[in-house]
Amino acid sequence: MTGLITWLREGLRAGWLLTPRPTGQGPSAWQLLALAVLSTMVWTVLARLQVVGPASFDTQTWLASWWSLPALMWLAWWALPFVSLSTWLALALVAGVPVEVVTQGVAIADAHGVLPAAVLRNAWMAWGLYLIYWLWVWSVGVRLVHVLGASRRRTAGFGLGLAVLLGLSAWQFDTRVWEADRSGEPLAPRMVLSQALFETQQKVLTDTLAALTPERPGVVDVYGLVYAPYASENVFMREADMVTRVLGERFDAAGRTVQLVNHGATAETLAWATPQNLERAIDILAQRMDRENDLLVVYLTSHGASDFQLAAEHWPLSVASLTPYNLRSALDRAGIRHRVIAVSACYSGGWIAPLATDTTLVMTAADPDHTSYGCGRLSDLTFFGRAVFDEQLRETHSFEKAFASAVPVIRQREVEAGKPDGFSNPQIQVGEKIRPVLMAVEERLASKP
Repeated sequence: MTGLITWLREGLRAGWLLTPRPTGQGPSAWQLLALAVLSTMVWTVLARLQVVGPASFDTQTWLASWWSLPALMWLAWWALPFVSLSTWLALALVAGVPVEVVTQGVAIADAHGVLPAAVLRNAWMAWGLYLIYWLWVWSVGVRLVHVLGASRRRTAGFGLGLAVLLGLSAWQFDTRVWEADRSGEPLAPRMVLSQALFETQQKVLTDTLAALTPERPGVVDVYGLVYAPYASENVFMREADMVTRVLGERFDAAGRTVQLVNHGATAETLAWATPQNLERAIDILAQRMDRENDLLVVYLTSHGASDFQLAAEHWPLSVASLTPYNLRSALDRAGIRHRVIAVSACYSGGWIAPLATDTTLVMTAADPDHTSYGCGRLSDLTFFGRAVFDEQLRETHSFEKAFASAVPVIRQREVEAGKPDGFSNPQIQVGEKIRPVLMAVEERLASKP
């Protein structure tokens, strides 16, 4: 019987696209088990090394990662009717080790800061390495069945089936079995729906809108609308509170700001951030303010997607996503003329064109093609919100100046944090007819003692 060392050696040869040379009978049951354990240990240890610091093992994800093995074994049995399936499996288990060592070794080096930042931080480079990985795996699998005696037709069929399985793995299944240990981080509390909460929410929204301070004739007042619809991340609740405070302290908007937030901790104190509540708030704000002369500052903070929808989540409540067209329609219908709109979300540059008017300033945390940063569980504030509102707007009353000063700060912080897809590239667009209004606000606030 072929020894275990021989099966290891020949499996590794197959992994480097060399011809394996198994002799004698197929592996014993114990040899097959040993090969499976060894290859699994290699893969598991390499995956662990990709996570810097403490990590937790996800047993359910690990078990789910084996979903394709039965299908792969059936393909091999079909392609190799005259070869022992155990022979193929023994070689295949070990053949995957070289590609895992090389490709995961690159990922490990990147995670530990060994590689230059340009390697996997470049999207083309990252996708290129990912493609090489899958081509290598596919080539090893197809060549193995071919050298074990599969006909050309069956080799081609196996190759097609393997490509489908690899595609499904890449598209549908998350096989990250190790995650950074975040046991010490606070989780956002879940909301518990009840009739009492629904009734409380109705009263909270009504009272909030009724309490808005009316505009002052002859004064360019600043009104605010802060919208944070993603309940699972504490950072958005904190950012909404920070922006509300800055508008009150720096722009004389205390009593003139509506805060709509989805979060378990504020379910009974702040109105929910839903598109319907947003429209209601805009309509009431339009009634309280001078729609032709006052200024409305709208701040949106959440996760963003490449289709330019603002993510919304408040389980078990179902909340629709917000789009720039929803917001533009509500503002136009209400007749609010002068607007400053800030969007702190990934890909938020896609909001500029739909929202731009000659009486609107729009600034976003990213361009249409990049993610922004600072929206995870470890963040106190997003990089954009922190730099523009919590820092620069405490030094100036000019939104343009605050944005210009914040951009290089954001760039530096993203570099230091190792942002993987490059600079977020915050954007700004300023309509010419809003500048006199912004200047009037700056002059009034600068003259206050």
